Amino acid sequence: MDARRALPSVDSVLAALEGLPHALAVEVARAAVEEARATAESGAEVDPAAVMADARRRADDLRGRLLRPVINATGVIIHTNLGRVPIGETDHRTAASYSNLEYRLDEGRRGSRQDHAAALLARLCGAEAALVVNNNAAAVLLVLAALARGRDVVVSRGELVEIGGGFRVPDVLAESGARLVEVGTTNRTRLADYRRVLTADVALVLKVHASNYRMVGFVESTPVAELATLGPPVVADIGSGLLDETTPWLPRRPVWLRDEPGARQTLEAGAALVTFSGDKLLGGPQAGVIAGRADLVATVGRHPLARAVRADKMTLAALQHLALTYLSGDATGIPLWRMATLSVESLRERAAGLAAQLPEAKVVDTEAVAGGGSLPGLTIPSAGIALETSDPDAALASLRRMGVVARVEGQAVVCDLRTVDPAQDEVLVRLLKDAFARRDARD
Repeated sequence: MDARRALPSVDSVLAALEGLPHALAVEVARAAVEEARATAESGAEVDPAAVMADARRRADDLRGRLLRPVINATGVIIHTNLGRVPIGETDHRTAASYSNLEYRLDEGRRGSRQDHAAALLARLCGAEAALVVNNNAAAVLLVLAALARGRDVVVSRGELVEIGGGFRVPDVLAESGARLVEVGTTNRTRLADYRRVLTADVALVLKVHASNYRMVGFVESTPVAELATLGPPVVADIGSGLLDETTPWLPRRPVWLRDEPGARQTLEAGAALVTFSGDKLLGGPQAGVIAGRADLVATVGRHPLARAVRADKMTLAALQHLALTYLSGDATGIPLWRMATLSVESLRERAAGLAAQLPEAKVVDTEAVAGGGSLPGLTIPSAGIALETSDPDAALASLRRMGVVARVEGQAVVCDLRTVDPAQDEVLVRLLKDAFARRDARD
């Protein structure tokens, strides 16, 4: 008998698939049947049930690669691979409908998409004006292209950093058309080093905050206040987007912020412009913000690249909602700051409640981190639950397939509750029970 006669039809396989658009389901069904056909043509027997199982596995793999929510139990607050920070509440109605994005309702004429969120962000960091683009690398590129193309930009060798994905400050400078002038050494750069290279060709002095690493020991850098005495405008890339070092929107300033620079203080020290991210310590969507002198912001905004890197209405609506929350004086409702300021005692209490529902779990003290290239080497005391198992890596993989990302310590899977929304606790318990029940069944 021809083994191909046992092959199920594409339509019968398709009928067994659920949860995918028809076109994708057809593609999955055909792939499963074609692989089974190749097996049959080689002379091997084909089990129709195995073909169905293969199609369902393919469909599950495809669904698993689609963008979806996950539970972040890693303790990394700004988790780059998991979308940085949760945005929380935002103005969905404005983002999803027609809006006055580029229209001035009082005058009945075209306006600017920078009139809303950007203006509020400028107010928050004490700037004359601000501009929002799609990320901070774009913000730096745009500033350099608009203000320094064909001219010199002076940067300390100790600040020629590489950010995520392999992008480097020298590369961004080269793409902008500006000429890099390096000064000082890797670990020490003084004001005199900058003075030695000042010529009429110097357009800007660029100060880059080393947000993703920390240098200790025999080190020295030149602060913005001193750089501002040199003459050329100082552009400070502060990276993480802390608006104000004093965090007036919180009951108290978190100790772990240490010496993280604030946009307001950087501008007060004499920077002409600051650039920073929207999705790190600002706590919003992916965006880049350029803030400072109105004349420079206007020049940057007129550059042709500004349109190529502009932020969309969804991002601007989310940033406006975020800025209004900061201006209210209470940012504890912003997920970033809620997570970052939770007391260890409250986390231990939650952990005890979860552990009581999981006989194999115990409450453990942990260390969370800011993440996202922010505050390197600094940890935040935290707490969570640990579940010991003979194969923690396999258990971790099982949890990932269910949409839970945790970590392994020794022989235990650890879920750090600082990054788990309390509303997710019930789901987390259910998924942990399911994952470990499956492990026990296989063992």
